[in-house]
Amino acid sequence: MTTTAPAAATVAAAAPTARRGKHWIDDWRPEDPDFWDNGGKQVARRNLVWSIFAEHLGFSVWLIWSVSSAFLVAQGFAFTPQQLFFLVALPNLVGSLLRLPYTFAVPMFGGRNWTMISASLLLVPTLLFAYVVQQPGTPYWVFCVIAATAGFGGGNFASSMANINFFYPAAKKGAALGLNAAGGNLGVSLIQLLLPVIVGGAGIFGLVKARESGISLQYAAYVYAALAVVATLAAALRMDNLTSAVSKPREQLQVVKHQKTWVMAFLYIGTFGSFIGYSAAMPLLIKLNFWVPEPAPLGTGIFFAYFAFLGAGIGSLTRPFGGWLADRLGGARVTLGAFCGMVVFTLAVLWTLTQLRSNPTADPAIALDNKAWFPAFLTFFLLIFACTGIGNGSTYKMIPAIFRREAEQATTPHTPERSAAVHEATKQSSAAIGVIGAVGALGGFLIPIAFSSPWVEDPLSATKGAFMVFTAYYVVCAVVTYAVFLRRRSTAASLATAGI
Repeated sequence: MTTTAPAAATVAAAAPTARRGKHWIDDWRPEDPDFWDNGGKQVARRNLVWSIFAEHLGFSVWLIWSVSSAFLVAQGFAFTPQQLFFLVALPNLVGSLLRLPYTFAVPMFGGRNWTMISASLLLVPTLLFAYVVQQPGTPYWVFCVIAATAGFGGGNFASSMANINFFYPAAKKGAALGLNAAGGNLGVSLIQLLLPVIVGGAGIFGLVKARESGISLQYAAYVYAALAVVATLAAALRMDNLTSAVSKPREQLQVVKHQKTWVMAFLYIGTFGSFIGYSAAMPLLIKLNFWVPEPAPLGTGIFFAYFAFLGAGIGSLTRPFGGWLADRLGGARVTLGAFCGMVVFTLAVLWTLTQLRSNPTADPAIALDNKAWFPAFLTFFLLIFACTGIGNGSTYKMIPAIFRREAEQATTPHTPERSAAVHEATKQSSAAIGVIGAVGALGGFLIPIAFSSPWVEDPLSATKGAFMVFTAYYVVCAVVTYAVFLRRRSTAASLATAGI
């Protein structure tokens, strides 16, 4: 779709000269209703679909260690709970650090081109994973290095979101970004659901039986390596680059000087950081507190593989709902409600933990005692996940709305200056998405580390202490949201009108 309308907007006129290749679009004006209804919407939707697929795959690879770590001991690797939690946390740290360069890669190389590159990079963690899990003598530090490469999948989120942000008009960004993020987030849930089945570690509630020959973790890696090839080819054939989305990293880095960038990053630690951190830690939390391995194969208590995927699934499904609510009620109001819910339900989870007995040894009696409290624990934990998903959707709606509102306040409506300012605001918001996403994803590293707490001997005590800290953080996030965006009624009204 390489068109050049005679009445092209200032944005299109100011764009660089046409790029070579049929997959470069030189004239892109999503805010123009005629342009949007006569082909623009279809192009945006096609790019969104394949962006979701690639990002979904990235998230799956990113979290492949979250559930596979629970099976490593069964394959002969003598790792402590603290070592397993660190293996789970490490990909989240690397993924958060990669989100900034991945965001800048979209304007430098083009959204389609970078999707091809980032999808092909997923072959590194998958094939290395397949090799190392078949070598029982592999030292722990090698596992750490390979787990770190899974962070490539975490970087995919930032580049995918930054790319889709350019394709949609302001009024539809909340829903589009919510769908894009939810499709990726579902990768966490599906890897946790399907990996035990693929590797032969467990069935699905008795509907699928575990393989009698034992666990083979490498099979999951082979499946996702093949899907990485599919994602690379799909991006090459079905996605597009936008000439108007090109900018220099120095221009994008200007967003770090924007105060609200750091406010939103702080809030995103609470929403997305919690989502990815809890998703990564949930299989081990269930295993350590509600299950012992005897008698084989399913042990006593609650088998973690049956429930580990539910949290990420709930959080993924509520994310587009959060974006949809933010489009209608304003992102700040929805974000505040999400944090209030997270405070209440985290306290409820903490209460259930106080009813448990510590389970440091393989004692089926303790597992059976704790099992009675699992329904309450799971229910409250899933409600936390639901709130994180809603908060993820609403915060990502707020980011482009903040920059757009400032551009509109500084210019006159229906002027070339307004068009240019709004386009520049889109570039800035895409860069801000990378910065905010990178900082927010650090929560995915800090949460598993807090649960492991090597300085606390009793794992259950470490878990309780971690949830106390998380509750306090959510309270602070709620206060910041109200103080910065909703404190004054007149300001709140204008922010709601702008979608903030």
